[in-house]
Amino acid sequence: MADKRLGYKVHRRILDETAVEEIAEKSEMTLSLSEKVKKSVRCSGPQLKRHLLDRLPVLSWLPHYSIKENLIGDLISGVSVGIMHLPQGMAYALLASVPPVFGLYSSLYPPLIYFIFGTSKHISIGTFAVMSVMIGGVTERLAPDSNFMIWDNVTNGSIVDAVSRDTERVRVATAVTFMTGLFQIMLGVLQFGFVVTYLSEPLVRGYTTGASIHVIVSQLKYTFGINPVRYSGPLSLIYTVVDLCYLLPQTNIGTLVVSIVVIICMVLAKELNTFLSKKIPVPLPMELLAVAIGTVISWQVNLEDKYGVAVVGNIPSGLLPPTFPPASLFGQVIGDAFALAVVGYGIAISLGRILAIKYGYQVDSNQELIALGLSNSVGSMFQCFSVSSSMSRTMVQVNTGGNTQIAAAVSSVIILCIVLWIGYLFESLPKAVLSAIIYVNLQGMLKQLVDIPVLWKKNKVDAVIWVSTFILTLLLNPDIGLAASIAFSMLTVIIRTQLPKYSLLGQVHGSDIYKPLEDFHQVKPVPGIVIFRSSATLYFANAEMYQDALKIKSGIDVAMILSTKKKLEEKIKKLEEQNVRNQQQEPDEDIAAIQVESEPAPTLPRAVILDLSPVNFLDTMGVKTLSNIHKGYASVGIDVFLTGCQNVLLHHPNVRHKKPGDRFT
Repeated sequence: MADKRLGYKVHRRILDETAVEEIAEKSEMTLSLSEKVKKSVRCSGPQLKRHLLDRLPVLSWLPHYSIKENLIGDLISGVSVGIMHLPQGMAYALLASVPPVFGLYSSLYPPLIYFIFGTSKHISIGTFAVMSVMIGGVTERLAPDSNFMIWDNVTNGSIVDAVSRDTERVRVATAVTFMTGLFQIMLGVLQFGFVVTYLSEPLVRGYTTGASIHVIVSQLKYTFGINPVRYSGPLSLIYTVVDLCYLLPQTNIGTLVVSIVVIICMVLAKELNTFLSKKIPVPLPMELLAVAIGTVISWQVNLEDKYGVAVVGNIPSGLLPPTFPPASLFGQVIGDAFALAVVGYGIAISLGRILAIKYGYQVDSNQELIALGLSNSVGSMFQCFSVSSSMSRTMVQVNTGGNTQIAAAVSSVIILCIVLWIGYLFESLPKAVLSAIIYVNLQGMLKQLVDIPVLWKKNKVDAVIWVSTFILTLLLNPDIGLAASIAFSMLTVIIRTQLPKYSLLGQVHGSDIYKPLEDFHQVKPVPGIVIFRSSATLYFANAEMYQDALKIKSGIDVAMILSTKKKLEEKIKKLEEQNVRNQQQEPDEDIAAIQVESEPAPTLPRAVILDLSPVNFLDTMGVKTLSNIHKGYASVGIDVFLTGCQNVLLHHPNVRHKKPGDRFT
């Protein structure tokens, strides 16, 4: 780069923004409300077709489906995912505190609905641990065991009426699932797909890690064969852990042995699958093998009667007729439903976007909201609970050759066959086996704890968000914890706009480039000019700090200068009055040397330039601050100029536009 500074010659008259708009004939794109309504309801044939294809994506890709290229991969992938749905659906039903067969229903209907309305080719819709534990919190809060105690004449004591309790919990689960879907549909129709942008990656990973701890704690009762009291609300996790510790002496040894053996075998099997991943195209169905072997051993040894090991119990064959969820419960689950809607969508769209970028296609965020909403709301009528995408099943679907949502349809057919004909075979399956499957599947989420040191090195604010979200989720439960985490994350944004970096800019030697003076050694201030920049936008939260920072950085205290000037004027006035009285012709020498002029003092700059390039919006306080700066500095003879103005500033209704030559507009 040459050291010689480039020269510029500009031959044109000085123009302000208003003059430029007049010369360029700026177009006015603002439409009235009536015009907007007319435009929205106007629909031609091509527009109707495009709208239909947008709302029913299956019509755009299914007619062009390549059987030769995709069918084999989709069939293999669908069977593999369907096999995973069986143990995961039953296991996650335990998290939702409903009978296992309802986990199978949730693995059957939602994937079929997403097949029609979804835009991702690869994600696997169905039960998900975090969603299930959130559902479980709602079902156990609104239908606790204490509401279903009956007297048992055999034991002469109170026992839980499990049939009535489970029936009511299913009603609660379907009600909150329907409302979840309704929220998602409304957000999708209103084009609120951007809502996921408020869920940053550190927040999502911290949240899912915290929720996985809730999942683990909720399953410890099946691991140890004990029955702790289920708490709800803030700090319920701590109360549950204390209760579990108190009940540990009552551990069922048979249940504990089953849990330990299955966990060890599953961990070893996962490592074996990892080792064989490059040698075999399809991973070994370890979860299905665990379920099958556990069921056979339990049936042969009679673990339930001999050792008191809790089993799955009755699994009815066939499908239940559709019923509308109980509307009387909607008002009690609105808050939970909104939290489920945001979490489910955030997880699904994050995974969908990653795969879309990898395989070169696009997902429509608003249509994804509608697809998930229909999967939940329609699914709730078939006794399903809230669903989302699962990382483990999605990876199996991708790695086994799945190219389209045909794989999801195939997996639903597999679950349908299980529900209709062979579901009853798993009635002897120990619940401890399902808990072990959940523990092993949560390995990936727990490994996210290593994010903390990595984030701390890269961005300390992100690390604080991760840790805070994790702690809030642990202490306040997943529903309230999510709201608190989002609020905290937004607070960090506000704090960062309130604590921006204020800089004086100087000129890079031999160039027309301007950089902060404090950051570079070869940057020099422009004589007689102060160039000031803030790294954040200017609005009510930092307007006062902006003005204070300008005073400190420039060293120009307008109030002090005006005060000094006023005192000098008063002193001169008194001197003149004294001269008149004394009839003196020459003023005192010390006083005569003091001049009060309209021009700024030699120590003051001629002009202040405010670099507003970071300012992307202005409120009334921001405009008032700029106006005050202009008036204050003009009063001491310093011109104020604005540079780097965005259109949103230049067209702000509170900014006055003056004719060319004015110092401040």
